[in-house]
Amino acid sequence: MIRINLLPVKAAQKKEMLKGQLMVVALVLIVTAGLCSAAYTHIVGQVDDVQQQIDQKKAEISKLQKAIKEVKDFEKRQKDLRAKLNVLETLKAARIGPVYLLDELYKAMPDKLWLLSYKEGSGRAQISGIGASEETVAHFMRNLEESGSYEGVELKVTKQRVVGNIKFQEFQLTCKTVIGKPGGKSKETKK
Repeated sequence: MIRINLLPVKAAQKKEMLKGQLMVVALVLIVTAGLCSAAYTHIVGQVDDVQQQIDQKKAEISKLQKAIKEVKDFEKRQKDLRAKLNVLETLKAARIGPVYLLDELYKAMPDKLWLLSYKEGSGRAQISGIGASEETVAHFMRNLEESGSYEGVELKVTKQRVVGNIKFQEFQLTCKTVIGKPGGKSKETKK
């Protein structure tokens, strides 16, 4: 019988098959490397886009922080200015207040009444003087109460004093002072 040695053909077929498989593996590796490269490029592009967005947001935050700082500085200056204006108003009221109080005191004084002392502080006034009669002192107290600049007028001491043949009423009174609009509800008291 004839024997044919098929081993070299099988070996050749195996080699061919192995070459085909290697080609498929190489092709798969090339396609996989290409896909990985494309995916990497796509992801790097997305990362760059996100990084640009982050940089833009940081720049906006920086601008907004500067604006916020300017607003806070403005608010601080505005608060300081208001405080200074309040101090000026207080000083103005303190400067003008005694003038109004003394003006109202003058308007409240009837004829034949003389003041010996006037002390004002902490919203209270102490007044002492001499009047021609008890009615004159009472009239003075009513006028002070009606002036709007003096409240709660209280007579502390009244006593009769004789100088020569003339009798006078010496008095001391206290009251609250109200510094506000001048004039209050004062009536013309000069006779």
